[in-house]
Amino acid sequence: MKFLEVAALDHINSALVFDTPECKVFGRIEPYSCKVAGADKKLYKYLEGRYNEEISNFSSSVSPENNLNDIISPFGPMNQTSTRRTLFNLIATLNASYPDYDFSDVKPEQFVKQPSISNVCNYINNTLFNLQHGWIVTDLNLWKIVDDIIDLEECDVYSFDPDMDSDPNTEEGAIWSFNFFFYNKKMKRILYFTVRGLSVNAPLQEDESLSGSSSDSELISRAMPYEEYVMGDIEM
Repeated sequence: MKFLEVAALDHINSALVFDTPECKVFGRIEPYSCKVAGADKKLYKYLEGRYNEEISNFSSSVSPENNLNDIISPFGPMNQTSTRRTLFNLIATLNASYPDYDFSDVKPEQFVKQPSISNVCNYINNTLFNLQHGWIVTDLNLWKIVDDIIDLEECDVYSFDPDMDSDPNTEEGAIWSFNFFFYNKKMKRILYFTVRGLSVNAPLQEDESLSGSSSDSELISRAMPYEEYVMGDIEM
């Protein structure tokens, strides 16, 4: 995967790092080209080998009338090359975004294909508005810039629901997080949008710093669980 430098995202990414009285918020938007690099080729070979092993185990454990289409995923039947390519691209994006982690063993069922792009956008909007940072959506033209990069109407959107072993956001003090992948197959491009909230008492990592003024943080006056930060339901 090749990270794409997009200057228009600089102000948005800076704004997605802020603090409130209840939590420290760290967010970022990263666009990637689905261009296979050296490490990606090794990952693809590994995933194909794992798939072939699963097929072998599956074939020996089911009745003859079943077939490979019974092995389904959020991306479609796993016997289709395009399905496995989608899984590979999402895992490769995670590896590129978190170079200190290895997501090779992430399973297809840890992703969820979202039925509606608008629901995902509203989910993100409502999170930011309830954190009193809705101006990122309005003043910084969040979705116009995203649309210019990825063409939202042509995208499939997936969320990532990791287990404890594959979650990069389980550091001390972690409260909540979301991870969305906007995947445009025609453009061969993925835009990764992630935001996480940490307790105000959580120690900062070496690469983390907080921006935002005291006037920003004073806007939220009482502690709220994550369910109150967002409005509307979405399957993660």
